[in-house]
Amino acid sequence: MNTSSADSGRVHDAPSNNWVYRALPRALWPYAQLARWDRPIGWQLLMWPCLWSVALASGAAAAGQFSAGRFVFHSFLFIAGAIAMRGAGCTFNDIIDHDIDMEVARTRSRPLPSGRVSRFQAKAFMVLQALVGLVILLQFNAFSILLGILSLGLVAIYPFAKRFTDWPQFFLGLAFSWGAIMGWTAEFATLSLAPVLLYGAAIAWTIGYDTIYAYQDREDDELIGVRSTARRFGDNPRPWLIGLYGLAVVLMLLSFLAAGAGLFAYFGLLVAAGLLIYQILVLNIHDPEQCLALFKFNGVVGLIIFTGLVAALLVRAV
Repeated sequence: MNTSSADSGRVHDAPSNNWVYRALPRALWPYAQLARWDRPIGWQLLMWPCLWSVALASGAAAAGQFSAGRFVFHSFLFIAGAIAMRGAGCTFNDIIDHDIDMEVARTRSRPLPSGRVSRFQAKAFMVLQALVGLVILLQFNAFSILLGILSLGLVAIYPFAKRFTDWPQFFLGLAFSWGAIMGWTAEFATLSLAPVLLYGAAIAWTIGYDTIYAYQDREDDELIGVRSTARRFGDNPRPWLIGLYGLAVVLMLLSFLAAGAGLFAYFGLLVAAGLLIYQILVLNIHDPEQCLALFKFNGVVGLIIFTGLVAALLVRAV
């Protein structure tokens, strides 16, 4: 059961039985909450485009320069990087949205609006996480390091997007999907059509699932003037979600074709497409708990796509 009481040390919009509250001393709970360690779906959704790209690139290299060790190492780096940079990004977002979070029922129990950490403490923690991300980034080739640095501009813009556009989810997609490019460049140190198409697919997917997430806050957002695709799409988001998820599937299909992915990659994509259709069919925008559950369900979608790509890679590498 969740609780909105700041005195409990937990937050309203995260499970109260998470490992954070069992493994960490109470003094560290606010920092774990700033980094969203108690809500792993965020770093998982950031991670999947990275791992899709790593697997797609490894599959393209399988006929020549494929290295299982490099595939595992790159995958580990992107997983660790997703955790570190998602935490830094969420902390930055909470610092920027401090006043807004105090006005929204779902977020006012978070560490900053509830007063359990100061802005200085949050900033110091953000820098620490960013430094961990930098150490991870420096393990890649020079071109990937440059791309990683460039992505910081997108990360910096996103928290402000809800103030000037109805499409802040688009800016989230630009930042959250960047790994779809970097997984490829980590392997080849260059860009090509396949990762660019994969990046576009991940952006459309991100806009779709984060729109579903945003319906939890639509009423509060309207009251305080925060903009979102949930407000833009209104009471009939299905045509928009059909377009966004459909675009994601089509672009991913074209990406797989451009990279010469194997049969299992397309099978995984087909299953994932079915799960995206399911989300659209059952969505009830007036049920916040269901919106959150469907948002989290996209972690399964990401896993299935990755599993298909890895299966295709293994068949080709054998």
